[in-house]
Order: sequence, then structure tokens, then C-alpha cells
Amino acid sequence: MSVASRAIDAGNRIAGQSVPAASGRTFESRNPAHASEVIGVFPRSDATDVDRAVRAARDAFPAWRATPWPQRAAIILRAAEVLEANKEDLARLMTREMGKVLTEARGDVQEAIDMGKFIAGEGRRAFGETVPSELRDKWAMTMRQPFGVVGCITPWNFPIAIPSWKVFPAVMAGNTVVLKPAEDTPLCALRFAEALEEAGLPPGVLNVVFGYGEDAGAAVVEHRDVAAVYFTGSVETGRIVSETCGRLLKKCSLELGGKNAIVVLADADVELAVDGALWGAFGTAGQRCTASSRLIVEQPVLHDFTERLLERTAALRLGDGLDAGVDVGPVINETQLRRIDSYTDVGRGEGATLALGGAVARDGALAEGWFYTPTVFTDVTPAMRIAQEEIFGPTTVVMPVRSLDDALAAANSTQYGLSLSVYTNDLRTAFRAINELHSGIVYVNAPTIGAEIQLPFGGTRNTGNGHREAGGHALDEFSEWKSIYVDYSGRLQRAQIDTE
Repeated sequence: MSVASRAIDAGNRIAGQSVPAASGRTFESRNPAHASEVIGVFPRSDATDVDRAVRAARDAFPAWRATPWPQRAAIILRAAEVLEANKEDLARLMTREMGKVLTEARGDVQEAIDMGKFIAGEGRRAFGETVPSELRDKWAMTMRQPFGVVGCITPWNFPIAIPSWKVFPAVMAGNTVVLKPAEDTPLCALRFAEALEEAGLPPGVLNVVFGYGEDAGAAVVEHRDVAAVYFTGSVETGRIVSETCGRLLKKCSLELGGKNAIVVLADADVELAVDGALWGAFGTAGQRCTASSRLIVEQPVLHDFTERLLERTAALRLGDGLDAGVDVGPVINETQLRRIDSYTDVGRGEGATLALGGAVARDGALAEGWFYTPTVFTDVTPAMRIAQEEIFGPTTVVMPVRSLDDALAAANSTQYGLSLSVYTNDLRTAFRAINELHSGIVYVNAPTIGAEIQLPFGGTRNTGNGHREAGGHALDEFSEWKSIYVDYSGRLQRAQIDTE
């Protein structure tokens, strides 16, 4: 496995081979901290290339399906060990290609390592059931079977962790995969695939097709031989994916947006809550579906919390994530930079108070990349767009409330339901919040980020379509059940038919 620092000229990874796009078109991956630096040149693939990858996956499926589960597990475990051996190099590559600070990039790779080891353990635990039959001399049981060729479409903000959430359980369940990673982080995806190849994954079991969503991503979703689609991205694109899969009667798993809130109650440890708000709002420059983009604060601690938050946010250092002492890296590209800035104008127009930040950073070396100053709005009400819409950048809002009832209502007031948090030292309040916060994940005295792979990840409402990733039921998303009846009575027996 090679993790070089120079720009590379890469091909799609199909059946274990590097393959250019049939059209010959390419695109560049650039360092968001130094936009002039080209990380690599990649194929701009379309339906022709996707079809080639699907055919390779289809050809590899019979042999991979026949591979015993423990043998699949051994390959995934070795892949996790390859990632572990290359963790530092992969983290540095991720920081160059995606921008998050090095400590966070190491965490991204570690999550993939953890997922690989966790899923490998399921190779001897892919349980079915045996249940009693209503008839004599008849055996009833269930077993898992793979879907076939599946498509995985992954985002740029966790460019190794999220592919691991999808690819590891998909191949463990006996599927073969066509992976279409985000066009902003193609090299991270390639290195992830190479780790599996180095671990012994047979050619064609995992195929990687680079390109843009409208060309390559859409082709994966629409291909007749792709039996299931696993997508992480925006709500808008998720709706299109869901509509297409619905029309084609394909399984579709969506993990979409979030507008997550930290609720800080009057009895909370304010300094701890500020710690959580800083990490939750500005980690990964706010580019997480679980980012703490709303801070709902009860009036008795509002002033103290806000003052401490502004003081500590102002001290955050922007810069290249590879530099020591940097707290917040760049955002992913210029389009996203402009989008984040547009929400600052929206907030001002709605009457919110811009308490800090709210500008493109143009000083010194920051002008070489796509940096946005950490931004805090105060005097925000639940109905404002900046309190309802996902900004996906280093912007958070402080929303005052008068009571626990108001806080819970405000937290539940968006279209999303991914991750919500409450800070309180009252056990009764904590358990009421756990019960009433309408989200797939709830934290008590911790920010809205920090999910662990042994629990299911996903949300309610427009955060997705009810599916979950990771956790003990991860294989349920990537396999389907077969019910089996074995009648050894030697005579015709008819279930549910009355007999004398």
C-alpha cells in the first residue's frame, strides 16, 4: 500500500486493475488548504465505466458468495490491520485531501480500523434462527443471503470511515460492491480499496468508480444489476436516490442531513457544556452531519455560557490541518465556502446578532485555501432559517429558552432527527430528555458528535429513511433473510389446514 505525497494519475479500480474512463475525461482533487496543490488526477467516469464495474462485480459474485463467512472475516481483519499499519500516512493524506486537522484525520482512520475489527468478529456470529414448526417431523430455520451487486455512494467529510461503514459489512455479507466516492476525496477512497486488496480481497469484489454524482453516481443507482444502494449525502440528492430506487424496486439505505442541537439547562456544568459546544460546532470545520449547529440555552445560564463560548471561539486558530496548533481547518471547496457565507447574510437578514466571525478568511496563507472564520449567531429563534437549515460549516447559533419544555420543543423543531444532546446534572431531567428528544442518537453531558461503531448510527424524519449503519445489526442492512423448512416426515403435511 503506497501513500505518497506527490500528485498521482489514478484510474478506476475495476477487477483489480487500474482503468481510465472510457471517455478519457478526468478531474482533479485539490488540497482545500492550498487550492493550487493538486493531490491527483482521476477519471471522470460515466455510465459506461459504471457498467464495466458492475459487470466485474457480477462476475466475482458467485465465488465470493460461496466463500465461507469466517474466510471473509479473515480478509476484513487483515484489511483493518493494513489500515492500522498505515494510519499516520493515511491521516496525513486525508488532511491534505479533505482538510480536517490531523488529530481528527487520525480518528477517521481509527474508526475504519475499529469497524473492520468489529465486522470481522461478525464472521462467526452471523446468526440465523431455529424456531419450532407447528407440524411433526418438520424443521424451521432462517439464514442470511447476500443481495448480489450493491452500490455504495459516500461523502467527502469522512472519506475513509464512511466507506468502511458500508463496504466492510457489505462484503462480509457476501455481496460484491461498486463504490462511488465523493469527487472531493477520491485518493482516500482508492487507498481504502487498496488496503482490502492487500489483505487478499479477490479482484472484482470491490470496484471503485470515480466521478461526479450526476454522471457516475446516478449510473450506479440506475443500473439494472445493482440490487441495493447505500447512500450518504444531502437530503436533496437522497430524495432523488430514493425515488429512483423506489421506481426500480431496489433496497435503498439513506443517511442524510442533520440540524443537531445541544440543550444546556440551568443546572448544567457550563464549562463542560462550552467544551462540548466548541468541539461539536467547530470540529471538522462544522462539516459533519452530527455537528452541533444549534445551542439551546436556558435563560439562567445564557449570559455565562455565551460569554465563555465567544471567548473560546475567538481563540480558535484557523490553518492547514497539518500545522501544529491549528484547531480548525478549511472547508472542502469554494462552492461550499460561498454557501456558508451566504448563510451569514441570511442570519443578518433574519435579525439574528452576528456575535463573532462571519467572513471568508483572507489573511496571509489562509488566502491560499478555502477558510471560513468560526461563526456564532446569538438572539436566534427556532423559526429562523439559520436554525432550521443545514449549513455544513463552522457556524453555530445560540437560542435562548425559558424552560425545559421550551428547550425540548426547540430541539425537536427541525425536519431532521439525527443527534441531540442535553447538559444537565439532574438524573430525572436527563431521562425525560432521552425519552422525548426525537432523534436517532441522544447524548447526555456530551456534544452531538462522537458516535461509536458498536451502536447503530442513523436518524429519524428527514435524516434518512429509517435504516441504520454500524452496530450489532449492521449485517441486517446488507443481507436478506431466507426461511427454510425441512420436512422429514415422509408424507404430505399441510400447514394451517385442519386435520381430523
